[in-house]
Amino acid sequence: QAFLSVTSILNVAVFRDHFVLEELVEEMKKQSLALSFGPLQPDGQIAVQGPFPALRVLREFLLLKAKSLSEEDKREGKSHQRPRRELQERRGASETRSSARDAHREKQVLVLDTDIYHYMRHCYPTTFQANDVVISGVTEGDITTVCIESAGRKAGAAHGLRVKKTIENLSVELQKILRKERLCFKEHGRGEKLRYKRLCERLKPRYPKVLIIPYDTHIDVVGTSADIFEFTEQVR
Repeated sequence: QAFLSVTSILNVAVFRDHFVLEELVEEMKKQSLALSFGPLQPDGQIAVQGPFPALRVLREFLLLKAKSLSEEDKREGKSHQRPRRELQERRGASETRSSARDAHREKQVLVLDTDIYHYMRHCYPTTFQANDVVISGVTEGDITTVCIESAGRKAGAAHGLRVKKTIENLSVELQKILRKERLCFKEHGRGEKLRYKRLCERLKPRYPKVLIIPYDTHIDVVGTSADIFEFTEQVR
């Protein structure tokens, strides 16, 4: 199995006050011809399936939409914000420094295929270890959302963006070369599962670039074509 496409659930309900959602979805379809769209649900959720590069393009498109709305709201609220701004100017220097630190606390988010995310964690752990940023992942089925938050220092935001690009670029490269093989249990008994698990553990040191993901009914093996072919043949 090749990592050619993934399915992501988007919630466009946040745009409901500014756009007709059906028209926004049609605009999204024109923007991303490589993606397949499911029906728009009453709560604003819609399933989108396709390759990661196309999903990234769609994500950037929606982020630009959200940013333009945010700037519009700021312009409309300027007259109300002026007295508050004058009050802030009279506050002490310590509070000003605190506000400056908060301004640099920025968050970067990207979406990865869950198997590729776990493979990166397994084979490239240092990618998720960086100074001045906190990296976390939330898995929902085939999709894992990675959040990269700066630790509040001045250079944190720029560093967080660099970490995001590093993870993103590595995931794209891995998507091109990784494959997944499934070893299904025939009997589904506890003895067979234990036998497969022991075999995989025994072979693991010989295949450090192979990721083994056990489930109740099968074992998924993720790696390059050559590695998983040799590994699964050994297990069988």
